[in-house]
Amino acid sequence: MTIRRVVPNHRVESEDQLTTSRGFYGLLGFEEVMNMGWVATLASPANPTAQISFLTAERTAPVVPDLSVEVEDVDAVYARVAASGAEIVRELRDEEWGVRRFFVRDPNGRVVNVLTHLPR
Repeated sequence: MTIRRVVPNHRVESEDQLTTSRGFYGLLGFEEVMNMGWVATLASPANPTAQISFLTAERTAPVVPDLSVEVEDVDAVYARVAASGAEIVRELRDEEWGVRRFFVRDPNGRVVNVLTHLPR
């Protein structure tokens, strides 16, 4: 099983806070790599897998996840997690913006967004 990257997700209350956060993390060297209005992701130019995301909401799921884990084979991970009896918060599905993902609750109550990017 291959993990491609792990991204902390931070909930912000407004697009203004999203903009403020983007400015602050820009001081640390992060650059915006995605902005959908309700979610923005920043990455290190030197190490593109070093990322952080900010969300004002989660547009297609019941909760804002605490963490995102990109894996090579999300279907295999989903099968393994579901078979373990872990709480699936949101079932596996394809998103219109090009990812396949599901949400699972970890033993400490945090929600993990497990995803893979779909071929273009």
